[in-house]
Amino acid sequence: SVFLSENFRADVDLSSEFRNLGERMFKQLLSKLPRKSSKPDSGGDLSRSSSAPVPSNSGKRTSSSAVFPSTIEPLLPFKDVPNSEKLNLFVSKISLCCVTFDFSDQSKNSIEKDVKRQTLLELLDFVGSGSVRFTEPAVLAMCRMCAVNLFRVFPPSYRENDGDDNEPVFDPAWPHLQIVYDLLLKFITSPCLDAKMSKKYLSHGFIVRLLDLFDSADPRERECLKTVLHRLYGKFMVHRPFIRKSMSNIFYRFVFETEKHGGIAELLEVFGSIVSGFALPLKEEHKMFLWRVLIPLHKAKSLGSYFQQLTYCVAQYVDKEPKLGSVVVKGLLKFWPVTNSQKEVMFIGEVEEVVEGMSVVEFRKVMVPLFLRVACCVNSCHFQVSERALFLWNNDQIVNLVAHNREAILPIMFAALEKNAENHWNQSVLNLTLNVRKMFCEMDEDLFMSCHARYQEEEAKLCSVIEKRKETWARLESAASMKPVTGKTAVLVTPLATSSAC
Repeated sequence: SVFLSENFRADVDLSSEFRNLGERMFKQLLSKLPRKSSKPDSGGDLSRSSSAPVPSNSGKRTSSSAVFPSTIEPLLPFKDVPNSEKLNLFVSKISLCCVTFDFSDQSKNSIEKDVKRQTLLELLDFVGSGSVRFTEPAVLAMCRMCAVNLFRVFPPSYRENDGDDNEPVFDPAWPHLQIVYDLLLKFITSPCLDAKMSKKYLSHGFIVRLLDLFDSADPRERECLKTVLHRLYGKFMVHRPFIRKSMSNIFYRFVFETEKHGGIAELLEVFGSIVSGFALPLKEEHKMFLWRVLIPLHKAKSLGSYFQQLTYCVAQYVDKEPKLGSVVVKGLLKFWPVTNSQKEVMFIGEVEEVVEGMSVVEFRKVMVPLFLRVACCVNSCHFQVSERALFLWNNDQIVNLVAHNREAILPIMFAALEKNAENHWNQSVLNLTLNVRKMFCEMDEDLFMSCHARYQEEEAKLCSVIEKRKETWARLESAASMKPVTGKTAVLVTPLATSSAC
């Protein structure tokens, strides 16, 4: 632990040295401009830079002169230097971009900001050209620059915008951040970057800080991060288990602790593409992720903001291994939103998608609890819930599964259908109910009549119980009304008042 802490402090000092070097270079360059310019304000807003840069896995400190050569003028264009010096110029330009500025005031440091922007665009063109293979110092410099510009702590106002109705927050520094993200993406995907050599700089620490940025309230930044993470996962196979574990930790914290995070939808979208690449049979690790992460994600209040991406991930699992269909249905029934009609409609839609791909054997494992819940939804007073549940019978695959198991399903559904046909207030629900009743009758008329007779018997028994209960209460009320008032005993005044109150 002592070694790690010393190495961490060394990295922090090294990043500060890089930023200071960039500031000195800025001052030297601005002094050469023909127009007198104001001095930069102590390197801009350095509080937004990374305080924990990417560790280099080597216990030694790298000298700034070895990483940022001072013999190359950073404003020279790449075309004006020979190929042997292009990497040195690349690193010099990188050093110039290690200075951050305050973008809350657009008029502040305008010259320095413009110089940095032009330098970033030059770097973007150079990396995209793929003309020179990147060396280790160049990779280190690139990772440092990305860490300084991208890794930052969001202000509290960013984290308050979790509701669906809140407008997105746009970062004023985006004109520079976007170029840095594009540069990082081109750098990762470049054929001139050796994955084995660069994995110790694009390390676990770098990945964790990158994943933390998904909590940004700016949708443009989350979209860029989604692409960068996907390419990073594709190129660095050695980091794949760590990336999946880190994403799981974010989901765990969201589900079981905070329920506040801005980038759950984007993370799930990345994970959906990861699931599509899983080899068969699925590893136990991946199955546990389904049960411990994806299923509990259904219970969050903000489900609507990432429901589409979540259902895609679940569908990918079921497509890969159809036996998981029953596991998914059991999980959905466990977290069923009985007091939230909008979420209930979403759950019914997901259940339909999962059941549609299930085999008869897997369907039989969950059909009884599933249709007990569907019967409750059919009887819902909220017409959208009832309507969506009845729409299940518009799916030919589900009708086929129900037909093969009608002896178990029709007795469960019959009472709900009868009550809807007799009492439901919505005409559309009433028409759908009659259509489903007709479908069951045509499917097996004998079974339908048997269920009808049983339903009538149960209704008669229920009416008899209700009548007996009323008679009992009537006798109690009559006896209570005849009893004189003694002390503080509460009694009915007259039988007439009691009966009218009932």
